[in-house]
Amino acid sequence: QVQLVESGGGSVQAGGSLRLSCAASGSTFSSYAMVWFRQAPGKERDFVASVTGSGEYKYYTGPVRGRFTISRDNAENTVYLQMNSLKPEDTAVYFCAATLSDPRTVVAALVDYWGKGTLVTVSS
Repeated sequence: QVQLVESGGGSVQAGGSLRLSCAASGSTFSSYAMVWFRQAPGKERDFVASVTGSGEYKYYTGPVRGRFTISRDNAENTVYLQMNSLKPEDTAVYFCAATLSDPRTVVAALVDYWGKGTLVTVSS
């Protein structure tokens, strides 16, 4: 069992930055690929970024590549999402997730554990 708790959301103006954190419980953290999803009002929950268990490989959806950076600290059981150059279209609830599936192709249906989400609002 893995419990995930996100933090770091908030309101920011376009062009600003935020850093999301996700603290995980359990001793098997490094066994899971970690993923960030986001869900805008009235839309599907979409993949944002993922990182392998070792932290060596990282994957991003096109609209955030070059602006967002995912990282993890296995000693601290924490995964991060650094978000720079934020745009109003980045406004969403951001969810942390743990999966044993391939982080290159993971979708919401393949997630093993979810956090409750943290709201990011970007104003123009």
